[in-house]
Amino acid sequence: MSHSQTAKQIVEAVGGTDNINSVFHCITRLRFDLKDNSKVNSNALKSIDKVMGTNISGDQFQVIVGNDVPKVFDSLVEQYPTLQNSEKTTSKEDSTPSSSKKKNVISSIFDVISGVFAPILPAIAGAGLLKGLIALLVSLGWMSAGTDTYRIISAIGDGVFYFLPILLAVSAARKFGANPYVAVAVGASLLYPDMGALLSSGNGVSFIGIPVTAVSYASSVIPILLSIWLMSYVEKYVDRYMPSSLKLLFVPLITLLVVVPITLILIGPLGTFIGDGLSGVINWLIAKGGIFAGILIGGTMSLLVMTGMHYALVPVIISNLAKFGVDKFLPITYIANMGQAGATFGVFFRTKDKKLKSLALSTGLTALMGVTEPAIYGVNITYKKPFLAGLIGSAAGGAIALGFGANAYVLAGNGGIPGLPALIGPTFVYSLLSMAVAFIVAVIVSYILGIKENRVHPAEQEVVPSVPVESDSIATSTPVTLASEQIMSPMNGQAIALQEVNDPTFADEMMGKGIAFVPSEGILASPVTGTVLNVFKTKHAMVIRSEHGAEILIHVGINTVKLRGEYFEAHVKTGDQVNAGDLLLTFELDKIAEQYDITTAMVVTNTNDYQQIEPIQKGNIQINQPVLQLNL
Repeated sequence: MSHSQTAKQIVEAVGGTDNINSVFHCITRLRFDLKDNSKVNSNALKSIDKVMGTNISGDQFQVIVGNDVPKVFDSLVEQYPTLQNSEKTTSKEDSTPSSSKKKNVISSIFDVISGVFAPILPAIAGAGLLKGLIALLVSLGWMSAGTDTYRIISAIGDGVFYFLPILLAVSAARKFGANPYVAVAVGASLLYPDMGALLSSGNGVSFIGIPVTAVSYASSVIPILLSIWLMSYVEKYVDRYMPSSLKLLFVPLITLLVVVPITLILIGPLGTFIGDGLSGVINWLIAKGGIFAGILIGGTMSLLVMTGMHYALVPVIISNLAKFGVDKFLPITYIANMGQAGATFGVFFRTKDKKLKSLALSTGLTALMGVTEPAIYGVNITYKKPFLAGLIGSAAGGAIALGFGANAYVLAGNGGIPGLPALIGPTFVYSLLSMAVAFIVAVIVSYILGIKENRVHPAEQEVVPSVPVESDSIATSTPVTLASEQIMSPMNGQAIALQEVNDPTFADEMMGKGIAFVPSEGILASPVTGTVLNVFKTKHAMVIRSEHGAEILIHVGINTVKLRGEYFEAHVKTGDQVNAGDLLLTFELDKIAEQYDITTAMVVTNTNDYQQIEPIQKGNIQINQPVLQLNL
């Protein structure tokens, strides 16, 4: 099955595009934020060849795909342009109120940390592995510390961690729905050299007479997360009351002048206190618990990984490495991976089924490389006893690791053989010993426990057709040859720059370049001659492809999806052919404007196909007047 077919089946099985707020991917999983998890067709998902399993962490619905997840994700956004770059935004606008979506505090925290850290993990993993390799080269005498080459490579590895607050600022801003570039300005101000010198001078520091606590923000995590969370509210509040003509300059100005001082005076010290407290508690438990802590943590680590809760430990690990130069928790993640790998190899040695033997071998090798989802969901969870064997092996390895004080010295981002350089140091032998014990114990226990040989593997089960999942239909049309063209105004009113829209998804051109309108009446007309590709069920948005190939999304109002179609009436349906100026939609402008910002965005979702997309005119505009020029 092709990746495009897999992506299409997954989208249909999770409830269609209308049920998806956002989607991004990590190393092995597609991570969906769905409006309603109950709309997921689990049987359909399990029957897809490349899907190894599913998981729910908080309210995040995860589809485990394995090593092919980047290709499946690329195919997904290629087929569904409205989901493109959704991993860069948390589409609050598309969040339908529902009691089933209410989160408790713990779930919300895990969701935020997971959503913030997942996009930046490649940078952390690459830089961390480089730091580990440098340590290996120095320990072998192949490189001398202090040389120019060493310093340059060290800068590559250390830079990401020193400026970590800036990376987190971007990711957190997208998670909280704030402007990511203003968030970068907040993070940069905290790391500005003169700011660091001022706070570390040892002299009393104050801002307009209010004392400022000296805190180091380099490599910090909690302070910037709290700061951008505050910024998201300040920015929205200021934007709500700022006249449109002044928003571009004064919303960022006021936001920075409010958020940065509050961070320095209150949030920074508070975040540092929280981070230090959390690290202190975990480190105390590890130090005092010794072998028993190793058994407990090692025996449960795979469960944390399955639920995604391990992301909550990333700030603790980073804090330990920044302050102490070592971390005792990170080796446990390697041990847990070795336990699950060993359990899968136990199945390989025990089973007589050739297909299962082949699957166990391939997924076991993948687990040794640090990617355990194929082993866990493809073999161990399926047959239950191997998963238990993996937990037992991990508990044994964890006892040795904490009993002998095994440490990690950098964050490599890979808990398998490729990430071993992160463990190189005085306790490297103990780390290797604990990993070996976890693997061997898991192999033995898995082999002894065995599996039910007559059990039919999910991949071989007959798939019973299920009731199709209702979703927005996407019209298909004859392929067209792209050509330069003009796009007409779809409404009467005022044409404004897309950057003035009070929604970063559109203002930051994440969906594509375009223009926006403040309508003077509730009529939406077609801006081109072409085909209606998609009429959203909530009727507040449509996608149209012109006869020359431009794919245009028109989105009436901000957050109007919450109206669920009330006050909107569609006059076309998916697949209809329309001419420029034809009536698409009518809406009750006054009633909608009482509750929501009625500013309407029109973007070209296949922006990358064009060399230039420029507004033709702004200000007063009438239906069918040219407003955008698209040039190849």
